[in-house]
Formats: sequence, structure tokens, C-alpha cells
Amino acid sequence: MKDKIIVKGAREKNLKNIDVCIPKKEITAVVGPSGSGKSALVFNTIAAESQRQMNESYSSFIRTRLGKFPQPKCDEIKRLSPSIIIDQKKIGDNSRSTVGTVTDIYSKLRLLFSRFGKPFVGYSDSFSFNNLKGMCEVCEGIGKIRDIDTEKIIDKNKSLNEGAILFPTFQVGGFRWSRYVESGLFDNDKKISDYNEKELHLLLYADEIKLENPSDKYPKSAIYDGLIPRIEKAFFKKDIREGRVYKHEIDKYAREIICPKCNGARLNENILKCKINDKNIYDYCRLSIENLIIELESLSIKNAKELIDSILKDLYNFRLVGLDYLSLSRNTGTLSGGESQRIKIIKQLGSSLVDLLYILDEPSVGLHPEDILRINRLLIDLKKKGNTVLIVEHDIDMIKIADNIVELGPRSGEKGGELIFSGRYEDFLTAETLTSREFKKKNELNNEIKTFKEWIEVNKAKANNLKNINIKIPKNAITVVTGVAGSGKSSLMDIEFRKRYPEAIFIDQKKIYTNVRSTVSSYIGIFDNIKDIFAKKNNISPSYFSFNSKGACPECGGKGYIKLDLAYMDDIVSQCEACNGKRYNDRSLKYKVNGLDISQVLDLSIENALSYFKYFKINKILQQLIDVGIGYLTLGQSLDTLSGGELQRLKLSINLNLNGNIYVFDEPTTGLHVKDIDRLIGIFKRLSRDNTIIIIEHNLDIMRMADWIIDLGPYAGEEGGYLLYQGRIEGILESQKSITGRHLRKYL
Repeated sequence: MKDKIIVKGAREKNLKNIDVCIPKKEITAVVGPSGSGKSALVFNTIAAESQRQMNESYSSFIRTRLGKFPQPKCDEIKRLSPSIIIDQKKIGDNSRSTVGTVTDIYSKLRLLFSRFGKPFVGYSDSFSFNNLKGMCEVCEGIGKIRDIDTEKIIDKNKSLNEGAILFPTFQVGGFRWSRYVESGLFDNDKKISDYNEKELHLLLYADEIKLENPSDKYPKSAIYDGLIPRIEKAFFKKDIREGRVYKHEIDKYAREIICPKCNGARLNENILKCKINDKNIYDYCRLSIENLIIELESLSIKNAKELIDSILKDLYNFRLVGLDYLSLSRNTGTLSGGESQRIKIIKQLGSSLVDLLYILDEPSVGLHPEDILRINRLLIDLKKKGNTVLIVEHDIDMIKIADNIVELGPRSGEKGGELIFSGRYEDFLTAETLTSREFKKKNELNNEIKTFKEWIEVNKAKANNLKNINIKIPKNAITVVTGVAGSGKSSLMDIEFRKRYPEAIFIDQKKIYTNVRSTVSSYIGIFDNIKDIFAKKNNISPSYFSFNSKGACPECGGKGYIKLDLAYMDDIVSQCEACNGKRYNDRSLKYKVNGLDISQVLDLSIENALSYFKYFKINKILQQLIDVGIGYLTLGQSLDTLSGGELQRLKLSINLNLNGNIYVFDEPTTGLHVKDIDRLIGIFKRLSRDNTIIIIEHNLDIMRMADWIIDLGPYAGEEGGYLLYQGRIEGILESQKSITGRHLRKYL
């Protein structure tokens, strides 16, 4: 009998007390509609319990530095293996973190240059841009500096007393504002536009000058800084708390520019003098990994072969996962979720450990069908080493490599969480489930032949790896831009197209920058309507139904949780005992509409809210969220908890009824079940009647329904950026150059 991980009575989130067996040393794919409970089973139950038990084996001191994993709602989990979670969370947005540092390849390059570079300038640590000996003294190893836009930080039509300084914390009456009005240097009622050159220099650029006639209210030191040096010292230096607190406000007034001293190299002049083959360490790091491989393979240095071979072994793994278009200098904060996930896979390829449980969250995200074949081979290799591989997945080509299938459903949210199928892949194909039916359906090309009357053009596009290409896009039609990862799609659309058509509406998966209290209902603009409904029904002010105002729980301030700051240890976050996480005070919770209080209404899924608000005007907005496939979200759900795909569909929902626009969607099928994709295609078709729809996508279902297709490639990085095909969808099937056309032919 095969060894299995046994889960009994799983009840996390919407799971309906299910029992599941996961055979060890095989690949199991967990499938089902979006919101059906896949993550609840795999991440909130199996992964959480494995991580929790692993953490308990460490000392209490170590545990305080590790992530917190509560015991999942489950009767029993037996035969659980140690787990390695390879998710889509970004590796880190630290400005000092690069592809080279996070994979430790940069450490090996430092060793190579310190031993074999000429002239000798120091040992390995000296080549680190995080070390004082190596870092550029201007940017302190970041490669960029913050540059303040002086036109934005002051309103020249106002005086100091009228609030001419616009930068955060310099408001009239504030202590920073007083440093200028009490300095004795200015006429505080004089408009900035009337300042002479000397006065303007004093206001903006003066650095640590001793004041001669400050007022009595000025600090005794009488040292004065102009706005620019004061802002730099107070906000831009590393480890400055206020720089983090006001980050989003500061971004409006400042921009990052390449460091003028090191030109982005991060290192000082002395370190950059050291070269191998007439290239310094930064020259190596900014090469694409493919070109770096070629460079290292050409080296012939006595006694360096073992070290070079070790570096090459690591770099070859980038080829395996289709990331050889990246450079080692690439900041990890700029990587997509899919790229981050593949780098995490790379870090596991050299491991000799066996009997581990590898858990992957949609490893197909951001991947062209050609790249998926590569990832499939890697997952099979992990299995062959004697490990268990558990994937949450929607992509049919990736599901096909599974030995076992677990399907949850039948639908999303409260209507999901049931075990629909559990068994061998071959038995799954003969079963009648929502997902198995998609494996049997016949796929056909879009048979609607549109007549194109007007066009959008982008000529001589050459950003990054684009090869001076010319493209045209039909108006009021669906155009799909495709090609392997790194082929130039983002360079074409996000740089060249955005520059020429700034009016275009880009609906991507980037986080919505609001605050920690932002919810689904507040983002789509119906929370005020809900508060008004409660206020009118109960004859009381709407402010009593806001958790940011009079309705807030006095204990947690309307957050629903209490955060305990333990100084040098991790914060402890626990549910507020006063309101039990409801956010509201007792008085506000007494008032009800149709039998529910305000917190209960915010706990409603969008689908349930549709019937609850049956006779109210907000129904139309709620229906739009259901139309884009996120009806399982709750009205009060924090935006911080949404995936990139869910955020994108949330943005889409508020744009469904607009006309005459250009929409650009970046991989809108992320996280979607095949059945949900059919619904999304219907939305795109409806939108394209009065709008121009451009979709950057790898999904073959989206491609086959396109009116027009643009294919870039043939490969990534320098070997990409060529226009392989543009035209009606049927034409790409005949293209001999297009890898996309080959996969589409096979799919049909």
C-alpha cells in the first residue's frame, strides 16, 4: 500500500468537513473553480500544519523570528512530510535585493573577482554593495538616489504663511514649517514667485548655515537647512522611520534617478577598477544570464575552473525555468509573481533532500505554453528524487502531468468547499466534473470575422530588447499580444504603447494603494450607500456605521485586531476580544436592516449580498463583480488579502460600462478556472463593441477567441523582441516561425 498524507475533517474557510488522501512521492494537482477552497485545503490546512509542526521543533527564541501558523481547523492530519512552499509572493522589495544576491550567485562572483580580477582591490566582502568598503558613497549601494521635484514641493503662488510648502509634515503651524517662518531669512507674507535668486536658494538649497537673527521660537542651535537638504535628512536616509510612514505621499514629490556617481553600479570607483577579461563585476551582473553564461564559458583562468563551473551550474538552472533573459543586477522587487516563484524553484534544484512535500501555487502563472513544458520537467524531476509534489493549478497542460487529482467545488465561496473528486488522473478523465469536462471539449477558433475600419499604430518600437518593430492594432476589436516570457510583450505595451497612448486604461495585477482599512465595498464605492441604508432605516447618523468613525470599537479602533509591538521581536497580532473581530462597538451593532447588523452585512459574499440588497440601487454594481468571477469575495474583505488576479478583476468590474476607451489587460486569466475564463471572454466580447481591447496573455483559450494577434519572440531576452506575426488569428497557425502558432495548432 502506498504511503499517503491523510487529512480528515478539514474545515478551514469554506471547506465542508472533507477527508482527503495525498499519495506520497507522486504529483497531485488540486483543481476547481476560483474560490472553491483549493488554497484553504493546500495552504491553510496542509502547508500551515506542516510549517507549524516544523516551527515547534525549534527553541522559543527561534520561533519568535519565524512566521506564525495557527493550528488549522481539522480533525486530524497523518503522515505529513516537512514542506517547502513555493508560492507567488514576491521574494522581497528590498532595494538591496537582486537576482544575484537572492540566489547567492553574486557571492560566488565576488569570490571570483577578489581572487582572479586585476588589479587586486580587496577581498570578497569588498565587492559587496552592502559593505562600506565596496558601496558607492553617494547612493550607499542602492544604485539610485531620490531626486526631489522642486516644482512640486512648493506652490509659488503662495507665501510661507499661506502654506507654500506642500511636502508632507511641513503644514502651516507645524514644527518643520516653523523652521522657515522663524528663521528671520524671509518675509513670511511674500509670495514665493516674488523671491529673488538669493532668497530662493536659501529656501531650497542652503545647507547647515548659522542663523544671525532667528526669532526666539527658533531652536537654540540656530542651524538652518533649506527644504531639499532637510527633506533628504529627515526622509530619504536609510532606516528613517518617517520615510517609511509617509512613503506614498513622498512618492508624489520625489522620484528615483540613476546614481550620477556610479551610474547604477552600486559600487565605488576603486572596486570597479578590478576586471576580468576587461569587464568589472557590474558588467557581469548587467549581462543577461544567457550572455553571462557565454562570457564565463569563454574564460580560461588557471585555478579558477572549479569556481567558474559552480557559477555556470547555477546559471544553467535559469535556462531550465526560462529565466535566462534576466540579469543578476535585476532588483527582486521588479519581478512578477511567476518569476519570483521560478527563482524559488531554482533554489531547490540543487537540493539532495528527499521525502519532502513541495507545495506550489499555480506554477503556470505568467508562462507561455513552451515555458510550461520546462516547468513540467522540473516538477517530474522533483518527484523522481523521492519527493511529494502538490500543486494548485488551473492550466490543463500542467494538470496533465499529475498522477492524482483532487477537485473541489462545485462552485465558489459558500457554494464550494466540497470534495468533488479524488483519485488517479486516468479516472478523473472519465469522471463528470466541472474541470474534467474541459479536458474533453472541442476547442475552436473564433469564427466571427470582424471588419476593421480604424487602427492604432506603434512604429519603431525599440525599448529594451524590441528590434525596432512596427505594429498595428484594430479599434473596437480584441487583440492578444503573446510570446514566451521575456520576449518583449511588457516592453511593447507597458513602455512603448503607454508612452504613445497615455489615455489607455491599464488594468493589471498591481496592488491598489489605499490603506489597511480599505475593503472590497469601499473600493467599488458602495460602502457609503450601505451606511446610508442603515442610517435611514434606523434614523441615526451614517457615521455610526463606519468603523473609522463613531461606529469603531473603542478597543481596537475599528481594525478588528490588536497588534502588540514586542520591540526587537515580531509583532503579535490577535483578534480584538472586545468586538471579536467585528470592528464595531456595541451600540452600532444593535441597529439592523432586514435582520442583519452592519458587521454581518460586511461578512456577506457578493453573491449573497445581491439577494440581500435586492431592492437597492447598488445591485447593478454587485452584479458586475459576479460577472467578472469574484462573487465569492465578501463586502468587508480587506484588499490586502486579495490575489493579483482578484485585484485585476476588481478593477475590471468598475470599468464594465464605459465606452470609447482603450483597455490593456495584463494576463487577466491569472487564478481563473477554465469555466471562469469562458465568462471572461464573454465580457471582453461585450466590451469590444465600443472599446478597443488589448490583452497580454499566454492562455490558449483567450488566444483562440482573438480578432487579431501579435506574436513576439522567438525566444527571451536578446534572442527575442522580433515581430513574428501580426494578423487575424487563423494566420498564426500557418506561421513557421511562431512557437505560439505551434502550440495553438496542437490545442485545436
